[in-house]
Amino acid sequence: MFISDIYTTKPEEERGNLEMKVYEELERLGISYERVDNDAVESMEECVEISDKLGAEIRKTILVCNKKKEFFLVILPADKRFDGKLFAAYARTPRVSFASGEEMEEVLGLTPGSASVMGILNDPENKVRVFIDKPVADAEWFACNPGANTTHIRFKTKDLIKNFLPKEGHKPEIFML
Repeated sequence: MFISDIYTTKPEEERGNLEMKVYEELERLGISYERVDNDAVESMEECVEISDKLGAEIRKTILVCNKKKEFFLVILPADKRFDGKLFAAYARTPRVSFASGEEMEEVLGLTPGSASVMGILNDPENKVRVFIDKPVADAEWFACNPGANTTHIRFKTKDLIKNFLPKEGHKPEIFML
């Protein structure tokens, strides 16, 4: 798998709208980040080499919803299995199921395989509640894609929880699955 050198600035060439928006927002908020470009990845298993290069685990991000079409973005360690029943009980909501590709695109502007917390930049109406598993919240580094599965970034987890998400109108809820 191709993985570039580590960069600390946004790409010089134009990328997708969300990806460029992510770099601009991180810079506006004064959040330092590192990034790599890579071959497209479709699974968490494929992200292991990228995690090794960045020195931070790429996080599993899942969009789920209930029958009322309330959406929940769930961020987990890469190897943790999502338990819908436990999560629904914690979130005090009826049964949840994975959002469809169409719903993911409509709500976060993302396609399956590129789910990322950065999609909240496309949720100015705060339709999505963000849940972060405690081991992720407690880690020093946070790594994810910036809206495209051909690039990955890392930055301090505290910057995600205390700066990025609140400034975007999303109060993260820390939970333990």
